[in-house]
Amino acid sequence: MIELNIPGRGIIQIKHLVCDVNGTLAVDGQLHDGLVRSLTSLGDRVTLHLLTADTHGRQENIDQQLNLKAVRINPGGEAQQKAIYVENLGRDHVVAIGQGANDAAMLEAAAIGIGILSVEGIAAETLMAADLIMPDITSALELFEKPVRMVASLRK
Repeated sequence: MIELNIPGRGIIQIKHLVCDVNGTLAVDGQLHDGLVRSLTSLGDRVTLHLLTADTHGRQENIDQQLNLKAVRINPGGEAQQKAIYVENLGRDHVVAIGQGANDAAMLEAAAIGIGILSVEGIAAETLMAADLIMPDITSALELFEKPVRMVASLRK
């Protein structure tokens, strides 16, 4: 768990990191370089959850690389499925990361929603739903190594 005391927002105990896969962690079905190490190193502090529609059909390989099983999102109502997943975990303990239009509701549902700019871009509605915008996934994951950066950006 990571505990943040954010002036103007209070104490947030982060227990879960929920990430979209395609566009966020992967491009064209391939994980970004260095992410296996970054994501697995978070395991002693938060539980990692991957949500995917498996657009490129390569999620099984990503699951093997990360030694986990991503949750497959069914076609239709994808944004709502992702938001419900966050709510079922206990939204007050979730940080969500995404960039696609179907990630906006998930970011809104989470205690902290992080939008990332990627080679696929970031959907305008997701940009507006995010609490933080990061230049890339590597920078977003570095926030978990140095959580005071989240406090500095989110204080009111």
